[in-house]
Parts: sequence; C-alpha cells; structure tokens
Amino acid sequence: MTQKNSDFQTRLKEALAASPLSATALADKVGLSKQAISAYTSGVREPKRPTLRALAEALGVGEDWLAGYDAPRARPVPDPFAHIAGLEPMPQLHSVPLLGTIACGTPILAQENIEDQVSVPGYIHADFALRCKGDSMIGAHIRDGDIVYIQAQPDVENGEIAAVLIGEEATLKRVYKSNGQLTLIAENSLYPPMVYAAGQAEEVRILGRAVAFTARVR
Repeated sequence: MTQKNSDFQTRLKEALAASPLSATALADKVGLSKQAISAYTSGVREPKRPTLRALAEALGVGEDWLAGYDAPRARPVPDPFAHIAGLEPMPQLHSVPLLGTIACGTPILAQENIEDQVSVPGYIHADFALRCKGDSMIGAHIRDGDIVYIQAQPDVENGEIAAVLIGEEATLKRVYKSNGQLTLIAENSLYPPMVYAAGQAEEVRILGRAVAFTARVR
C-alpha cells in the first residue's frame, strides 16, 4: 500500500466541493444519514471499508485516494470484458509499409514503392507487407487480397515462402536452391515452377521471408 499524504476528512471535503452532489444528496445516495456525513467531514469518525467504497463510487473518485493515500484521484476504468473466460487482451500494434509496384533500382522501402501503411501485432516481427494478387499461393491458405507480412532478409531456407522481386513485380513463392539454380514454386498446381539457371539467378532478388498473413472474412 502507498503512503498516506492526506486524511479522509480533507479528501471527502475536496471531493464534495468538486461534486454536483450536496452532503444531503450524498447521504441519500449511499444510504447514510446526514449526521453521518457531517461526522465524516468534521473528522469525528471515519467510515468502514464498505462505506468508504460506496462514498468513493458516489463521488466518482478512487477509493484509496479518498482514504488519504497517495493514489490516483480518478476511479479505475473497469474492463468490460474481464468476466469473459479465455479472452486475451488486444495486442499492441505497430505499422509497416505496404508495398505496391517496386521501381527498378530503388531501395525496397523507397517512398515511391509504398502504397499504404498497415497495422500488425507487435509480436509479428515484420519490416513490410505485400498484398497477395491471384491464387498462386492458395495451397498455403493465402488468397487474393490477403496481406502478407515480410521480414526483410536477402536469403531464405529451402522450402520457405519468400517475397521475391522479378523485374518490378514482387511475388510470393516457395524458394528452392540447388547447384546455383533457383526454383520458385507456387502453392497451386495450375502454375508451373519458375526455374532460373545459375546465370539467370541475378534476375531474381529475394526481399524477405513471409512470417504471417491476415485474411479477409469470406
């Protein structure tokens, strides 16, 4: 418990002065006599805890503050969802840039490449996001219009889903490397693998690894 820096009598007078309630109205509201309120404001006696709680609620002040403790004057705002079992609090959010068409020769996060800003939970470590176009990654449950969050890195492990830059277009594919050859594979059998021989691999640039995505309600 924090230390007292005042007393109940002083705090009650202060709260009453700031409240639209008169002493009589306060007494009626908490079920006390006017004489009891007078005894409290004159310092003749102090209330028991249940009465203190009722007075604090009626006056709209914190219970500990009213008792004279070094505590916030305002009453704490109750969590309306606290009674729901298993409900987790909303995570902290941060924003990352949503990339559109990527101009050749520009840094990936150059202003001209940024289409918008999107919010992402703090526990997802992403540097930027892409909006999925088409159905090539449907086997990974990533559908047209979904937002995919990317952790920027120049390389990924075989089989990981990566954001890959081909020309000015960023695409999502599973990446496989072998003997200098780079193969990009969709999660949809309608799309054939994109194979780049050792001499062609320079045409492809890995932007980062997909770490999460958000889907629209369908």
